[in-house]
Amino acid sequence: MKDLPIDQTYVQDVLFRLLNTPSPSGYTDRAVHLVADELDKLGVPVELTRRGAVRATLKGRSNTQDRAVVAHIDTLGAMVKGLKSNGRVEVVPIGHWNARFAEGARVTLFTDMSTHRGTILPLKASGHTFADEVDKQPSNWQNLELRIDEHCDSQRDLMKLGVHVGDIIAIDPQPEVLENGYIVSRHLDDKAGAAVLLGAVKAIVDHKVELPIGCHPLFTISEEVGSGASAVLHGDISEMLTLDNGTTAPGQNSSEFGATICMADMTGPFDYHLTHYIIRLCQEFQIPYQRDIFRFYRSDSAAAVEAGADLRTALATFGVDGSHGWERIHWNALESLAKLVAIYMQSPPLFMRDQDDIGPRAGFPMQPA
Repeated sequence: MKDLPIDQTYVQDVLFRLLNTPSPSGYTDRAVHLVADELDKLGVPVELTRRGAVRATLKGRSNTQDRAVVAHIDTLGAMVKGLKSNGRVEVVPIGHWNARFAEGARVTLFTDMSTHRGTILPLKASGHTFADEVDKQPSNWQNLELRIDEHCDSQRDLMKLGVHVGDIIAIDPQPEVLENGYIVSRHLDDKAGAAVLLGAVKAIVDHKVELPIGCHPLFTISEEVGSGASAVLHGDISEMLTLDNGTTAPGQNSSEFGATICMADMTGPFDYHLTHYIIRLCQEFQIPYQRDIFRFYRSDSAAAVEAGADLRTALATFGVDGSHGWERIHWNALESLAKLVAIYMQSPPLFMRDQDDIGPRAGFPMQPA
């Protein structure tokens, strides 16, 4: 196994192109094609599910069992719930995020035939009209509306624009990179994870590293609404590392620096052996890391296991401040995670016994007493 250099320019470039490609859950085709194009450029074979989840293949010396590394390219967003008599649009969220982070967001509305720019505003948005009532209205999705930047004063005007219930609303990311290594944007969850995964794949390809077993980089399209990696797995995958955001907040042990290894989330503990294997790789290759537990969090791993996939899962994250809002990360975490992924891809399988779906007790591991 080698500690491979990560192409920072490439990772940041593909991250910004992903961020600037709208992909709220249910409207991800453009992002799917972007990722597939990148894998094509790297010479990595790509397959797509019916709905567009991406399964790439890095061949290994052995084909008895494979592993996967997964990130999701869908994001939070909104949909048109209703057309209002004042020419504004009622909205509901795609995914789980707080209405206070939607207030003031610049957005793109995708109708069946056209796109329009707009802003999500509280119902009482004018301080000159409502004075302190602006600050007293509850922060919830029922108190928000979309103001489209077109001449719209009535429901009839909206209908002339072609606006319909169910139209998708993409939230502007507004990304910014600072010279000190910080990156601020919406939707870093989990487009930063996807960029990290592509960066690790590029490192393996550029250095012509032969992997011990096959590895499938996976890019899912419905993690924010719960189904995630449930539909892109096949029986040949015995272990899967999920890449997603870690929650840096009071009471958490995550950091915007190094890799954060999640021991458990709201669905329960991750696989004991694979998680500790990932930790040992961090220790052996001196990758800075910390452990954490996420109480209000689920990922592609949960979707896979709940769908019946019998595989070991672990979760490695980059620390995000202000998750599902105005998110901030640091390049140090992305680089640490990319190095870890590239090393994990090169590592031998956790247990040779796992090549079989079911088998005798011989070779089954034992946790410490």
